[in-house]
Amino acid sequence: MRRICRNFLICFVGLTLFALLAKGQDDQQSLGDVARKTREQKQQNKDAQSKTTATAKAPRVITDEEVAHSTNDSTAASSSQNDSNGATSAAGAPTGKLPPDQWKSRISAQKNAVSTLQNNIDKVNESIQFAPGNCVSGCVQWNERQKQKQAEIERMRAELAEQQKRLEEMQDSARQQGYGSSVTEPD
Repeated sequence: MRRICRNFLICFVGLTLFALLAKGQDDQQSLGDVARKTREQKQQNKDAQSKTTATAKAPRVITDEEVAHSTNDSTAASSSQNDSNGATSAAGAPTGKLPPDQWKSRISAQKNAVSTLQNNIDKVNESIQFAPGNCVSGCVQWNERQKQKQAEIERMRAELAEQQKRLEEMQDSARQQGYGSSVTEPD
């Protein structure tokens, strides 16, 4: 009788442990679910980072006033006051004759702005990759982000055309004041 009770007790304990372990597995997520959630979180983090880097790498436009303040020449300071008082043409260049160093620095700053904007356009353009046709999940959101990047490129191209036009106008103004390519085409 003791032997039967002991066997019964061992079976009861074994079944109880088995039931508890089975219940514990039901409460846990499967490995596939955990991996899927991790992938989605990484994708969301990448999207958030690409948005912040896209806005952080926006080109900085250097104004005439900033360039004028960077020079230590007193004539540059007086001409910047004239610039702020509205004595500028549509191209942002003053109507009075400027020293060649000031023209050179303004044109160089504008060239840098154009170059930076072009580099940003190239980087965003290279990052555009639409999801393939056999994509399983998150494809619509991914493709929407790529379309947003394309729209951003179009906006940046319009700004680039405007900045290039401004650069050409500055160079023409310097030429009209009698300066040669050493001033209008700084390296």
